[in-house]
Amino acid sequence: MGGPLGVFDSGFGGLTIFKGIRSQIPEYDFLYLGDNARTPYGNRSFETVLAFSIEAVNYLLKSGCPLVVVACNTASAKALRTIQQNWLPKHFPDRRVLGVIRPTAEAVSNFTKTKKVGLWATTGTVKSGSFPIEIEKLAPGVQVFQQACPLLVPLVEAGELDGEGLHHFIQKYWRLTMAQCGDIDTLLLACTHYPLIYNEIRKIIPESVRIVSQDKIIPPSLVDYLSRHPEIDSRLAKNGTAQFLTTEEESFFNQLAGVFLGESVRSQKVVL
Repeated sequence: MGGPLGVFDSGFGGLTIFKGIRSQIPEYDFLYLGDNARTPYGNRSFETVLAFSIEAVNYLLKSGCPLVVVACNTASAKALRTIQQNWLPKHFPDRRVLGVIRPTAEAVSNFTKTKKVGLWATTGTVKSGSFPIEIEKLAPGVQVFQQACPLLVPLVEAGELDGEGLHHFIQKYWRLTMAQCGDIDTLLLACTHYPLIYNEIRKIIPESVRIVSQDKIIPPSLVDYLSRHPEIDSRLAKNGTAQFLTTEEESFFNQLAGVFLGESVRSQKVVL
């Protein structure tokens, strides 16, 4: 009897990662948890994000998940290392928790030729400095020019997936990015909401700039991890099921999750 593969996010953004993973390994069972009642995490303190993330990961592990993917960049930046190094060995030494920053950083050097990369993310992720730190370790020589894009997530969650308002802010953030460095050849979308507006970003960013989205990076990285860790993979259930949990009202989650996944969703409300 195996358990589901857990996916945790502060809200809806992790659904883009979940969708990508499920498309690669559809035979696996999934348990998705969105902490929608307390989203966004981006502007919260390190201590608060850590506390919230531990509560969510703990819930998924207690629900039988042998492996949890923290699909939230803010939680990966502020909480993952403490969870992996301090909390997990004490409470669930036989389980694993993975994040999204390291595999993204590992992939960056495959895309840039100028070694100059623009990075768009929430204010919290940018302030954490996690991406430049990891990229320096895993892709030495690559320079990262970070740009906080605080208005993109609210626009996505308001359903503004195209139109003049969205275009205005994409253009604004790109101008601010280019003002830092005009030689950027790769733009890394380091927020899990951004795949929903990838096409609109692509319309505005010059064709010469490669746009890299996490929903394309994380799934193959996870598949590779499972192939290298058969002791974890063998404990994951493979019945092709997916369950969705939210800390907010189900109807609210179901509606917006449907936008992210392109299918109808039935969730269950839980208290962490």
